[in-house]
Amino acid sequence: MKQQRKYILLLIICLWLPLPPLFISVWSKDFVVVIDPGHGGHDPGAIGQISKEKNINLNVALKLGSLIRANDNDVKVIFTRSTDVFIPLDRRAEIANDAKADLFISIHTNSVAGSRIARGASTWTLGLAKSEANLAVAKRENSVILYESDYKTRYAGFNPNSAESYIIFEFMQDKYMSQSVHLASLIQKEFRHSCKRVDRGVHQAGFLVLKASAMPSILVELGFISTPEEEQYLNSEEGTFSLANAIYRAFLTYKREHEIRMTGTSRTVLSDIEDKEDKSDNSLRSNIDSTSKLVPDEIASQNKMENSGNNLVFKIQILTSSVLLSQNDKRLKGLHGVENYREGGLYKYTYGASSDYNKVLKTRKTIAADFKDAFIIAFENGEKININAAIDKFKRKR
Repeated sequence: MKQQRKYILLLIICLWLPLPPLFISVWSKDFVVVIDPGHGGHDPGAIGQISKEKNINLNVALKLGSLIRANDNDVKVIFTRSTDVFIPLDRRAEIANDAKADLFISIHTNSVAGSRIARGASTWTLGLAKSEANLAVAKRENSVILYESDYKTRYAGFNPNSAESYIIFEFMQDKYMSQSVHLASLIQKEFRHSCKRVDRGVHQAGFLVLKASAMPSILVELGFISTPEEEQYLNSEEGTFSLANAIYRAFLTYKREHEIRMTGTSRTVLSDIEDKEDKSDNSLRSNIDSTSKLVPDEIASQNKMENSGNNLVFKIQILTSSVLLSQNDKRLKGLHGVENYREGGLYKYTYGASSDYNKVLKTRKTIAADFKDAFIIAFENGEKININAAIDKFKRKR
């Protein structure tokens, strides 16, 4: 009897004891996500044959917010706008910062000029645009500030249409980059699997709305309003719900991983429906690993490189993927001798490795038509290094 009383007393004491600080810091507050429907009001965004970007963005954003609110009572959803109103770019980021948000998701719709046909969804993080195509997307989204009468003062003279203004993004260090890229890759996976969308990949560019936000942040381009077939999909109930649901599923995975990283456990429940493509991805991965056609988690062997005794090696990065690709994947466009390395949870594919920078530069020109986003990177002793520093070293050795 005395022993039972001791146990009861001990239990009472435990219940009254304060929870560990880390546990309190994570579970005592809601996870805050700010959803930002791009454009609005007198800023229509891109214009299609039957619709305007601002309305597509808002439709998908509201559906995403509704999914979260209906299923996750520990998440606080904040919209930068929930109606057709104009919100300045810096104010959108300010809303997220004031709310001390854990995540910022900006939703947009893409467009290309003329009669060109483009399809698919892409997700973007903050960084320096590595190609003219990426810069064009940033210019289009940043041109929103031209609707603001005092934009030159508010954005310190930034000109969204001048390439020189984007130099500031070259040296910008985003401490949330790896988290942002990871969320972006999760979203692209869901677009590809659950929406059956053309996967246009994860990219970086200088978006002002992401630059000012102090948390992991991404910008989604849902599809191309300039392509009639895509525009119909983007304005359909099925299409908008499918896109919102894909982002929601990626959000749940991200949130669950965040909680496990912080506390070792999670209260976020994922769908128990496993995509068939997930199984095929795993099958493909084990197939590739067993035959050693591609190296998944490390820089490809140096024995394929000429001058392998040289520690400094230049390569052309041609694309990025959230999953391991087979050698005959159509995204590689028949290119042979492609290698890959793993960084930030993504597989990054390279071509034309050489210790001669000039040779790599010439090789890049030969594949530019097929890989417009390709750019040169450098490794030293198997470690990725700053390309400018690598070029300086190369010049000094000549």
